[in-house]
Amino acid sequence: FCDWRDPEGSSKRLKRTPISPSDDIATVSIHGGDQHDPGHGAIFPPITTATTFVQENLGEGGAFCYSRVANPTRKAYETALADVEGGTYCTATASGMAAVGLALELLPAGTHAIVMTGVYGGTHRLFEKVRRSSMQMDFTYTNLNDLNTVCQNIRDNTRMIWVESPTNPLLELVDIAALVDAVRNFEREKNRTGERILICADNTFATAWNQRPLRLGVDIVMLSTSKYIGGHSDMTGGALITSDAALSDRLNFLKSAVGGIAAPFEAYLALRGLKTLAIRMERQCSNALKVAQFLEKHPSVSEVYYPLLDSNPQVELCRRQMRSGGAVVTARIKAMAGKTEVETLRHFFAGLRYWVLAESLGGVESTINHSASMSHGSMSKEERAAVGVHDTTLRLSVGIESVDDLIRDLDHALKP
Repeated sequence: FCDWRDPEGSSKRLKRTPISPSDDIATVSIHGGDQHDPGHGAIFPPITTATTFVQENLGEGGAFCYSRVANPTRKAYETALADVEGGTYCTATASGMAAVGLALELLPAGTHAIVMTGVYGGTHRLFEKVRRSSMQMDFTYTNLNDLNTVCQNIRDNTRMIWVESPTNPLLELVDIAALVDAVRNFEREKNRTGERILICADNTFATAWNQRPLRLGVDIVMLSTSKYIGGHSDMTGGALITSDAALSDRLNFLKSAVGGIAAPFEAYLALRGLKTLAIRMERQCSNALKVAQFLEKHPSVSEVYYPLLDSNPQVELCRRQMRSGGAVVTARIKAMAGKTEVETLRHFFAGLRYWVLAESLGGVESTINHSASMSHGSMSKEERAAVGVHDTTLRLSVGIESVDDLIRDLDHALKP
């Protein structure tokens, strides 16, 4: 073998100034954060399963002491995800709901939160069936685009506004920048003392590829990373990201105290998925628009929800705030002649080849969620109806398959 060492000595290293860091998601999702391997220079951070780390002497610990507090694999993933979302700090949790729960730990007991109507059923369940009793919290659900109503609902003990945009499953958008401006102006006008109202945005459906809520002024971004970040339906996780130093310190304490952190293998899978986020989202969102346009014209479909359709009342907001309409399409199918709604649904699902009936979303494969029995199954029929989720409401998570095959499959399944 040739010896390519510097003849003047291998200890000498040529140093040059690199180009400035990129802000493009396609690049940041691959190179963001601190992913270097100090041990062997591995191109991808190794999975460190150790629970504890050797300390040289008393008071001479290194960067890691115990994996609940910090872990090399999780750190590589967290720093990369923080960069992708445009934040400075990220804590990775065991699930998306663990992330929602951790965000609520920032609040004292007995506080009030304002929540976007039509949020994910699991979020609604945690708020109503857990935190109302365990933390004596109160929640007001309203359209966060109605800024006057939002401000009218702010109380002395209001400490959080929970944004979900797009919502699950009807894909309603919140004008995030307008909401932030209205809330901050209200605080200034009323001379509110004490802690400001935290604005937390669930960015699961959009991901940073479509929008970066931190740059629109929110305090915290929440993600269920089981979806588009992992991207392959093979891991469960969540995350909270912020660029506020005080919130970072508080979350760093709370994540260790509560302990609902992501395991090393889950962090590894999520980081691996993150690398292809941009290319997956580009294909999935492109496919979703074509699926939505097909369903909108289909005689067996009564309603289609997709923010980038020309017929959607929020299409201009979508174009201004997001890169695309996202990779989820929601539709309501008509009951077939001589069939009940349940019989129609069973007929439809039996006719599919590529689309599959399944919980969750965001994987490379195309899935359909029956919202009434799955994502919003914890809500009563009356509660579902109030937010527009009916027994024939279907949430389609569009994958990366050939869009022609996906449309052909749907067309076949919708036939009587």
